[in-house]
Formats: sequence, C-alpha cells, structure tokens
Amino acid sequence: QVQLVESGGGLVQPGGSLRLSCAASGSFFSIDAMGWYRQAPGKQRELVATITSGGNTNYADSVKGRFTISGDNAKNTVYLQMNSLKPEDAATYYCNAYIRVMTMNAFNYWGQGTQVTVSS
Repeated sequence: QVQLVESGGGLVQPGGSLRLSCAASGSFFSIDAMGWYRQAPGKQRELVATITSGGNTNYADSVKGRFTISGDNAKNTVYLQMNSLKPEDAATYYCNAYIRVMTMNAFNYWGQGTQVTVSS
C-alpha cells in the first residue's frame, strides 16, 4: 500500500515563506512524477508544480518565480519551497504522485492535504 505523508503547512504573514514536504512510503517499483496541487474554499483543485523523476519541472503561472519544487529520489520525497507568499496562496495543499507499483501498472496517489494560511 502506498502512502503520501505531507508536512510543513501553517500560518504565515504575507511576504513570508513556508516549505512543504511530502514523503512516499510503501511497496512500489518507482515514482514517475510528484507534484503539488492546491484547493481554496469554493474553488477547484489546481496544479501548483510538478517534477518528474528526471528533474523536469512545471509551474503554474501564478507561482512562477516564487515557488520552487525539488525532489530527493533516494528519500522518495518532494519539497515545495514557497516564498513571497500572498493571501491568494492560502489553500489546502495536496501532494500527488504518479507511482508505478510492483505489477508495473501506474496510479495516481494523493496525500491528505496540509493547510497553508497567509494572513497578517
């Protein structure tokens, strides 16, 4: 069984920084990609950033230049460094991973979400 465990959310003032972490655990063959999505109240879940096992990254336009996604393949962990946070960044942030299990089939997995609040 595959699990994604997130950490690092919290309350921060506008202009501040937070770092989110997400670790994948369980029995699987490989992780093809990991990423972060967010969902604010009353809004649809949206992509924030993704990174492939090869290190290719993709960002939403709204976070480019402020957020940085990185990964540690050895630890099966993805990080999201969030700088210059704005009130509109407040949301529940969800970790996502596209994981190839032992049967070689690949599935999308989600973490439980971590809350990010940006307020003075």
